[in-house]
Order: sequence, then structure tokens, then C-alpha cells
Amino acid sequence: MLQSHNQLKMWIFSALFAAIIGILAQVTIPLPLVPITGQTLAVGLAATILGSRYGTLSVIIYALLGAIGVPVFSGMSGGFGVIVGPTGGFIVGFIPAAFLTGVILEKTSFTILKGMIANTVGMLVTLAFGTVWLKFAASLTWTAALTSGFYPFIVVGLIKAFLASWIGITLYKRLVSAKLLTSPQQVSS
Repeated sequence: MLQSHNQLKMWIFSALFAAIIGILAQVTIPLPLVPITGQTLAVGLAATILGSRYGTLSVIIYALLGAIGVPVFSGMSGGFGVIVGPTGGFIVGFIPAAFLTGVILEKTSFTILKGMIANTVGMLVTLAFGTVWLKFAASLTWTAALTSGFYPFIVVGLIKAFLASWIGITLYKRLVSAKLLTSPQQVSS
């Protein structure tokens, strides 16, 4: 019974974080091909707070909602066309980024330093997926893809990685101590 209750709580948290990702996706700084958005910060928070399994689930829920047309992507957009479009690789890249961020934290410890390392890895995974996708979807050269989809986001990505680590670890510890969140190590399939 307790196990079932904990899993239900984690599913609810996953749905909540899917909504948070959609809300922060609307915080946008436009750039020529790929805007800077709050999505990556929200993905980092989801993975840091919920761990690999439920953080990834929240990103999958978010991506599926957007893919079926719910306007949760940047600029209140949605639809499968966004996923297969030039910036779709960033959205797809959020899935392995969330998983790896959560795994790193679960295999090490939920500290701000480990969170920074985990979120930096997640950021680089997102940028790698997005840049490769951008290159092929927009028929760019590698130089143009890197210039449009990777280099401009490194410094901002590191800032978001720090924020996701600091805010995420702080909230994670408070939610676990208040028994509102079950640590990923305590939740089994």
C-alpha cells in the first residue's frame, strides 16, 4: 500500500513538472534560429528533484503533450511539426539529458556540486542532440549548426545548470525531509 502511494505521488510530481517545463518554455529570449528558453532549466529541475525515472517521465509527458498539439513548446507552439523541425532535437535531447542527470545524482549524491556536474552533462547532451538535429533539419553546415545551436548556449547553459543544481537540490532535500517526496532510491518499479 505504501509503495503504491509513493508511486502515485511520484506520478503526480512528474505531471506537475511536465506542466512546469511547459510554463518555463514560454520564458524566451529570441535568437536567429534557436531561442534561449526556460525549458532547459525546468528539465534540470525535474531531473534533479525527481531523479532519473520520474524526471525523465516528466519530460516524456511534456514532449508528448507538445507533439499532440498542446501549445507547451516555446512561443506557445505545439504539434509534431515542432518535434521534426529544426529545434526538435533540443526537445528530444531533453529525454536523455533528464535521464543522465538523474542517474548521475542517484549514483553519487544529491549535493549542489554533484548536481552541477549532472546538470552540466545534461546541458551538453541537450545541446549535442539539438545541434546535430539542427544541422540536418535546417540543412546547415557543421560550422553553422554549432554557431547557431551550440556555442551561444554554453554560458547560459552553465548558469541554468547552476540554478537547477542549487534550487533543485535545496527543494529536493526539503521535500524529502518533509516526507512530501520520496527519494528515487526508495521508489522501485
